[in-house]
Amino acid sequence: MSENSQFAKICEESNIKFIGPSSKVIEMLGNKSNAKDLMKEAGVPVIPGSNGSVKGLKDALKIANKIGYPVMLKAAAGGGGKGIRIVNKEEELEANYNLVKQEAKISFNDDEIYLEKFIKNPRHVEIQILADEHRKRYSFRRKRLLYPT
Repeated sequence: MSENSQFAKICEESNIKFIGPSSKVIEMLGNKSNAKDLMKEAGVPVIPGSNGSVKGLKDALKIANKIGYPVMLKAAAGGGGKGIRIVNKEEELEANYNLVKQEAKISFNDDEIYLEKFIKNPRHVEIQILADEHRKRYSFRRKRLLYPT
């Protein structure tokens, strides 16, 4: 339920305290393609790729050839590793494009996809931030409180 904007909105409208982001925030960040665009607007460096969703196979080919292979096709509504395919060369793009669209539709009821450069052996850094309605923030790492800010 933490990523369901409709549930959060129903809670808000019913005066029920929802422990999680507002429905507006969930809507803005639930779609990975939109979230990436928001980060770009905020000046956050992002991996090269499509600006928003890929508009079709021709668009995917154009973007992939521009940024160079390998690339990743990713479900915009994805999560948990579903709806992702690595494409190493142009000849693999069409088949993988169709597979990702199909898997995205089946898994997330949304076939929107985006494309980005594949980074081999990346380092994953994730920081969880918890804030309350009084704007008091706490930064957590490995489920352990590091410090209040």
